[in-house]
Amino acid sequence: MIPIYKPYMPENLMPELNEILYSGQLSFGKYGKQFESQLKEFIGCEYILTINSYNTSMQVVLSTLGLKFGDEVIASPVSCLASNQPFATKGLKVIWADINPLTGTLCPKDVEAKITDNIKAIFHNHFCGYVGDIDAINALGKKYNIPIIDDGIEAFGSEYKEKKLGNVGTDITVFSFQTVRLPNTIEGGAIIFKDKALYDKALLIRDYGIDRSQFRTADGEINPDCDIQLEGYGGLMSEVNSFIGTKQMLDITQLLKQQQQNAIKWQNELKKSTDIKSLQINNNSNPNYWVFGTLSENSKETIAYFKSKGYYATGVHINNNIYSVFNNKINLKGVNKFKQQFAAIPCGWWF
Repeated sequence: MIPIYKPYMPENLMPELNEILYSGQLSFGKYGKQFESQLKEFIGCEYILTINSYNTSMQVVLSTLGLKFGDEVIASPVSCLASNQPFATKGLKVIWADINPLTGTLCPKDVEAKITDNIKAIFHNHFCGYVGDIDAINALGKKYNIPIIDDGIEAFGSEYKEKKLGNVGTDITVFSFQTVRLPNTIEGGAIIFKDKALYDKALLIRDYGIDRSQFRTADGEINPDCDIQLEGYGGLMSEVNSFIGTKQMLDITQLLKQQQQNAIKWQNELKKSTDIKSLQINNNSNPNYWVFGTLSENSKETIAYFKSKGYYATGVHINNNIYSVFNNKINLKGVNKFKQQFAAIPCGWWF
């Protein structure tokens, strides 16, 4: 059966990887800076930090924004648990917004209806690489002075108005480089900031709140005059993961092109069907086709049909508003309809 996900790994990583392993320089360094530089060039952004995991990336974002226990954020329940679990660990209250059942992405009207004086941030998930209504959600951020975070956990390389996600004017963008993403650093993530002040703050938070330029004295001892004023994490990406990222970036354009070509084939194939349609694409957007989304009257029947043809199909994520950890089991019509109709099929570079 053709898999829905498959980790990509470039060939011929040796002997460079072997040299790194025995170099004595395994923490963030030359390859970490090179990987960040490649990401900047590909996306067209200026302020980017690579992080050792997507989860840590989200935690760094929450700390950089100064979110505290009990603060409220708006998010989509139709996203990966990894996108929302950091809210629970930080003690934030999640206000679920409904989605457009034709796209799987946030419904701007429902988002606005959920905005109160208590909302401190809006997390805009781009479901399975399908880009949401960025202009409408970002406009709400400006109207109510609330930071918008593009959650691109599955959307690296997706485009909006011919610009890569991360370079579309949103305050903050978060990516995952976990094993089944592109690029895949085995584990990792990245954060992009529009504002340099937030970037500078996050730069410290990524590394335990430490300003490395002042942390040690001339003789190499820890400087007692270097104060730690911010909470922080051990979020630096290792040289091994960074090196793998640099090699993946050499192939990223071709890999994404292959997925787009596969999507065209699926679109043409589904034109023959009266029962199964392609997931609707938001105006001015171009998905990365991490998966190919379909809609039908019965997603379970669609999943069974594609599996019978040798394609692993799945609903990908279960709606997170069912989980008691978030303490908000709200009923959302758009979410319910989407889960009844959506099924993903393989669209990756491997076939």
